[in-house]
Amino acid sequence: MLNLSQFPLPFERDALEPYMSQTTVDFHYGKHLATYINNLNNLISATPYEKLPLREIIMKSAADRGATKIFNNAAQVFNHDFFFHCLRRTNGDNNIPEEIIRAFGGADAFKSQFKSVAAAVFGSGWTWLVRGTDGKLSIMPTANADTPMVHGARAILTLDVWEHAYYLDYQNRRGDFIDAFLNNMVNWDFVAENLSL
Repeated sequence: MLNLSQFPLPFERDALEPYMSQTTVDFHYGKHLATYINNLNNLISATPYEKLPLREIIMKSAADRGATKIFNNAAQVFNHDFFFHCLRRTNGDNNIPEEIIRAFGGADAFKSQFKSVAAAVFGSGWTWLVRGTDGKLSIMPTANADTPMVHGARAILTLDVWEHAYYLDYQNRRGDFIDAFLNNMVNWDFVAENLSL
């Protein structure tokens, strides 16, 4: 069984201010992620999923029509933990890895394409920088709890565009949240590590 302490925040709760408030972090991490973990534990209790690691739960439940609720909660645990590791206050110091700059034709071109995809996600979902099975980088939107691993892609970077990720700080201004993320909150060291895997 999982617990929140297995997914510690990689930064202090106020470390992202003013771009993401401590209040948002407290709700997002302490309420939303905790709820997905609790729901998942209740759903997998006394089932074959109970002893599996998180990634296996995600992959098995994605292929199991009767396990949609398990998949949704397991994927949201992974997605949120990955998202929190993508965050660090940078104060505009954007050391975007060269591979991304080459793949998208420049740092500004990457940010522009990422923002366009993130802004276009209808309703709730995620925007990912992924490496496909062909080794190429691309930007992938997913809806709701969907996650790249079930599509054969490896996550490099993600942005949560569910309203709970930004509404307390930005209300309906998703574009401003995306800009704040790309310009002031991406943990480019974490991204570089993922690129090298």
